[in-house]
Amino acid sequence: MNNNDFDLETMREQMAALKKKLEKQEIVNDHYIRQSMRKAVGNINRTYMWLIVLGLLMIPYGYWAFVMMLGFPVLFWVATSIFMLICAGASFYNKRNLNDANMMSNNLVEVRRRIANAKKFENNWLFVGIPLLLMWLAWFFWEIYKQNNDFINEPLFIGGIVGTAIGTIIGLSIHFKNQRQYREIIDQIDELAE
Repeated sequence: MNNNDFDLETMREQMAALKKKLEKQEIVNDHYIRQSMRKAVGNINRTYMWLIVLGLLMIPYGYWAFVMMLGFPVLFWVATSIFMLICAGASFYNKRNLNDANMMSNNLVEVRRRIANAKKFENNWLFVGIPLLLMWLAWFFWEIYKQNNDFINEPLFIGGIVGTAIGTIIGLSIHFKNQRQYREIIDQIDELAE
């Protein structure tokens, strides 16, 4: 055996060892990325669960607050309850895209598709939710106006404006946080697929 054969054999052994190390590293990276994705999906799922619970709790609370305390018509409470059910239903519908316990161990192409669908649905929901909310707010302020023609000085009007501002800030921050987490999951899947 000459030196060239010995060098070639040594290089092959080194390449095999390097290949084995890289495969092991790839498995570890895949595990950590899937764990990170699982955590992000869990955060989004918890957010949806809270939104569903809050939407359902608003139904009895709305009757007490709007009908019993403020004297608004029952029809306003019924419309508010329907709106809350639509919001809770939309959150539940989108949550089901993420609710598979084995999702993160599935084929990454399928996981990416489901995450992208959930992200798109949440974005598209704004085109339904915001107009519904604006109609509800207009009706809310109209009911205040009917009770007191000088509703600008009415504490309920001021509370409605402050509540709208706070709710808008909270709602948009939840939306943008979810969108960022969806984007991170998709980016991680794309990184793994390369």
